[in-house]
Amino acid sequence: MTNALLTPILPTKEQIKNFPLFQNLVPEQIHVIHNAEQCQHWADELQTTALFGFDSESKPTFRKGEVSTGPHLIQLATAQQAWLFQMNECTWDFLRPILSNRDQIKVGFGLKNDAHLFRKKGIELNSVLELSKCFASFGLSQPVGLKNAMALLFRVNFPKSKSVSTSNWAKKRLNPEQIRYAAADAYAPVLVFEELLQRGLLPKTIPNTSLKLRIRPHMKL
Repeated sequence: MTNALLTPILPTKEQIKNFPLFQNLVPEQIHVIHNAEQCQHWADELQTTALFGFDSESKPTFRKGEVSTGPHLIQLATAQQAWLFQMNECTWDFLRPILSNRDQIKVGFGLKNDAHLFRKKGIELNSVLELSKCFASFGLSQPVGLKNAMALLFRVNFPKSKSVSTSNWAKKRLNPEQIRYAAADAYAPVLVFEELLQRGLLPKTIPNTSLKLRIRPHMKL
């Protein structure tokens, strides 16, 4: 495949506004986790999943010199459901081996921005793929954000609300807008990853054949 065939024009903001809205997971597919019992309920599935969409949210800092105490929410998602972990001692203990597991790939956008926050919690993230840098084959030399990636690959409008993104992610009860926003930020990267995988545009370090079998055991290679 030539570069000319792989070089669509990135949609403009005006074009994106006219695209169909992104179809997020429905509420029944989104699980908010905040205690050990809930962690154990999903343990078998979460500890054996090959690929997660991954993101995190922190309560914003507004004062100069203020140090973030986040992440306060960690999101994991598959193509079928999302888990939003409100961070406390038990959820950190549960997630630590998953986040550091080299056999479980975590994909997302802007993941390195909060890497230092995880290191402060004693966690070294392993097998993390930054999707924003996977669009060179499209003729795009700069990192591509999630909104533009969804518009480019699927011709959908992926809404990003600044008022929600800068809301208080540390509060005890997340509101419905926060829950939808957080789930979408982990779910959409799974779709991006699978589309790039299907097109053969992922970095060569990703073991395409074996990973396809693990993500979709029924797929014909």
